[in-house]
Amino acid sequence: MRAAIDTGGTFTDCVFLRDGQLHVVKVFSTPLDPAQAVLDAVKKTETPGKVDVRHGTTLGTNAMLERRGARVAFVTTAGFEDTIAIGRQARAELYDWFAPVPVSLVPRELRFGVPERVSAEGEILRAPTNAELEALAEAVRRSGADAVAISLLFSFANPENERRVEEALARLGAPVSASHRILPEFREYERASTTVVNAYLAPRMEKYLLHLERRVAAEHGGGRVDVMQSSGGIVSARLAAQEPVRTVLSGPAGGVIGATRLAQHAGFEQGFDRIIGLDMGGTSTDVFLSDAARGGVRRTREAVVAGVPVGVPMLEIHTAGAGGGSIARFDAGGMLRVGPESAGAVPGPICFGCGSRATVTDANLILGRLDPESFLGGAVALDRERAERMLREQKGALATVEQFAAGIVRVVETEMDKAIRVISVEQGCDPRDFTLVAFGGGGPLHACSLARGLRIPTVLVPAMPGALSALGILLADVVRDHSRTVMLGGEAIGSLQAAFSELEERARAEFADEGLTGTAEYSLDLRYSGQGYELNVPWTITKPEESLAGFHEQHRRRYGFSETHKPVQIVNLRLRMTAEAEPYAPARREPRPGDGRDACYAERAIWFEGEFVPSRLYRRERLVSGDTLAGPAMITEYTSATLVPPGARATVDPWANLVIAVGEQV
Repeated sequence: MRAAIDTGGTFTDCVFLRDGQLHVVKVFSTPLDPAQAVLDAVKKTETPGKVDVRHGTTLGTNAMLERRGARVAFVTTAGFEDTIAIGRQARAELYDWFAPVPVSLVPRELRFGVPERVSAEGEILRAPTNAELEALAEAVRRSGADAVAISLLFSFANPENERRVEEALARLGAPVSASHRILPEFREYERASTTVVNAYLAPRMEKYLLHLERRVAAEHGGGRVDVMQSSGGIVSARLAAQEPVRTVLSGPAGGVIGATRLAQHAGFEQGFDRIIGLDMGGTSTDVFLSDAARGGVRRTREAVVAGVPVGVPMLEIHTAGAGGGSIARFDAGGMLRVGPESAGAVPGPICFGCGSRATVTDANLILGRLDPESFLGGAVALDRERAERMLREQKGALATVEQFAAGIVRVVETEMDKAIRVISVEQGCDPRDFTLVAFGGGGPLHACSLARGLRIPTVLVPAMPGALSALGILLADVVRDHSRTVMLGGEAIGSLQAAFSELEERARAEFADEGLTGTAEYSLDLRYSGQGYELNVPWTITKPEESLAGFHEQHRRRYGFSETHKPVQIVNLRLRMTAEAEPYAPARREPRPGDGRDACYAERAIWFEGEFVPSRLYRRERLVSGDTLAGPAMITEYTSATLVPPGARATVDPWANLVIAVGEQV
């Protein structure tokens, strides 16, 4: 059996297929030992034989955010040791003269130079001597570094000097990350920064992943562990341990894959070919945009994670510190703030029984937006009395505890609204042309309110929304990305086959080691000669000239103009090798008109627009295809709860998704 597991800040989700049916298990995360929650989840599947685990982890992300990575020695060409701290001249806050200087992951005493030089064309002008390499190794050894990052100037053009340095330092026994393996591309700062991040994460990720794989193999019939990459593809735990920089957005990437796959099954004819994804978990909310007409989900190689540039391929995901466990507080000026600090799994929200600070989950419970008896199928009893008592103590000058709770919800929804605008409005996309796909434990609770604020007409809540990230990991393809900087003129567009064949040979060899065969996709990074940045376009052996036409058209769409008379420069070659996962399609059930009355189990007051409104509560597992419900209502299930406000109407589609026509606010 294959199980997919997504570790979040509060819960760890497990999704697995048994007899063609999807099943979900949720357990509390174990921050002190994340592997324990994974093993607990697999154990709850009650599978007697071999279990292969696919894993989405936040370990790398958290290490970056909390600055709890390794002590890294940075080795570069002599004279360029401080480039890792100098960075680019671009300022994150252009007009803030008091903005603090970003702190480098590598302190000054851990930066080392090696006497060497390679020209921009790849000619070795100066090679380090054996004595110089021995002196370097001794200096790094005395520094007490836990890991080493090597990024020499122009090593992407000729890695020979970098290989020699790598061999000399590998004898120290610490993990060594070399830029010609991690990111063989130009732009020395981004290449060095990505290599440093890889080294920063390597000791911790290697220990965690290999420990987890050993325990899975020992306890579950010799099963293996694979890991979700930030690019949306699966890679073996062994490769992920060597290149952990590729997993820094591992968990959120699973949600993107899950949401887009289920939207495809729901049918483009229903208007789900253009979606905005909203994934609200325990500690944060992740949003993304996918437009099928423009290649689906956007990818980027210019990401910044926790203030540090990372140049490996990633799905374009924007994260806001707004989750169910986000903590509410009043600042020095008396303004209500929510997040980014989170109560996490320990101590958790007040209503879980241990927490002591008001969270978004507590606020939703006070406002009647959670059912205390049905949370996690009744496995977790929510203590409303405790939450109400402690929120009353923390409400400050607000008149009632309900006003405090409503304020918390309003503030957190404002943060989510901002996040959606970043990936839509700020990039030239009108949210009104998209469907909002809401998932995660908290996404469906806030989706309709956000959709009304952004004038998005339809909300789609997939089946099992609270475990959709784990489902995406289960459905994801195995993917490996390779790249190489070439810096050629556009006239060479038809003579790239040999260079691509070299990349493909390496990719197929890696797949063969894993017992896989894959399909190669080729692409190019192109720019007009003299430009500073490039656009990625597909490339084919049979019609290479179409890449130039595609570049001009993409440039026109992105920037509003194209200049077909200008010379084009080929910057990078890119190859993506993909082994498709086993196909899965949710069962389709013919709809029959109904009002869901068999699923209604209670009537309670829920807070909408400043007052409690009598509302119906439905159990989602009892709803059938074709049922239509009018708001105000709440639809509860094992992994989440969906709020349908007054004036909105929810319909169950043939694939068991909830399609909500948001309607006008009443």
